[in-house]
Amino acid sequence: MKFIVSSESLLKELQILGGIINNANTLPILDNFLFHLNGSQLVLTASDLETSMSATIDVESQDSGMIALPARLILDTLKTFPEQPLTFVKSEKNTVEISANNGKYAVAYLNGEDFPKAAQVKDPIKTHINGQILATAINATLFASGNDDLRPVMSGVFFQFNTTELTFVATDAHKLVKYTRTDIQADKNAEFIMPKKPLQLLKGILQGVEEDVVIEYNETNAEFSFGNVRMTCRLVEGKYPNYEAVIPKENPNVMQISRSEFLNSVRRVSIFSNKTTHQVRLKMAGAELQVSAEDFDYSNKAEERLGCEYIGDDLQIGFNSRFLIEMLNNIACEEIKLFMSLPNRAGIITPMDHIEEGENITMLVMPVMLNE
Repeated sequence: MKFIVSSESLLKELQILGGIINNANTLPILDNFLFHLNGSQLVLTASDLETSMSATIDVESQDSGMIALPARLILDTLKTFPEQPLTFVKSEKNTVEISANNGKYAVAYLNGEDFPKAAQVKDPIKTHINGQILATAINATLFASGNDDLRPVMSGVFFQFNTTELTFVATDAHKLVKYTRTDIQADKNAEFIMPKKPLQLLKGILQGVEEDVVIEYNETNAEFSFGNVRMTCRLVEGKYPNYEAVIPKENPNVMQISRSEFLNSVRRVSIFSNKTTHQVRLKMAGAELQVSAEDFDYSNKAEERLGCEYIGDDLQIGFNSRFLIEMLNNIACEEIKLFMSLPNRAGIITPMDHIEEGENITMLVMPVMLNE
């Protein structure tokens, strides 16, 4: 088994796949990349049993074969090379010899047949979605998903596909984001929960991908394929909470304000807030918003006044500043609207501009009790 490959293109693909490999694997072979050679096509694969990802690159070869090479060693070596052709030759001594312009390196390999096979998505439903739109949907929602091992359904993003629109939802019970596209539809109604890790990987590699991503899914697995990349992952089992029930429908108090001014104000004022609750108080009256925080334990307090457009009754409401900052950071617009009803009901943030046709973003943040 012999092939010649560009060091740069090999490194580029392996760095992407490296994101799948865990620091501590139960199976030693999962610390390796699978190299599957089939003539001039080399398929590189990494897996953590839950998620498998492969990329195909062109090489010079007429051979075929399968070997597993240690991921860390291969990556560390490739990073030091300038762009050059590398020749890989499998020898009799259970090693692969790599020849570069000015040196030779021998790496022990494992039998490729022992590498876990990616799950097959049987009888899948298929949906096509533009790479940039999928990246935006993941970006908009992923940060709001939870980290609670006891509630795994909330640690992922809920994909709700139907014949009129596609919806992506994430929540950790303190904050919730719902991202909808009415300009894309699925052939059939379906819903599944995507785990966090494969979405983080997709988020990174979808940057700048203009082509369509093909998503194939059934009740247990989903597969994403685009360009030379294919990723299969096991879905999160369980039923997603009824998120529509927590979104308040009647919100007569509405504030419109500059996103960056509001964000910077909350950032500054929150420095003076209680280190346990991170509570900031918003007080709205007329065309003015007062943002304040106080830490009674240390007698620290801060207060700022901002201009805004406000319709509704005078209102005071408390929020955890960390959640507000996270939401305002993850929304790309100049102006936002904050919809509220009562001090003990959730506030809803929506962007006022930079929204594409058919795109809807709803961000919900739970209030905290104000200490009078």
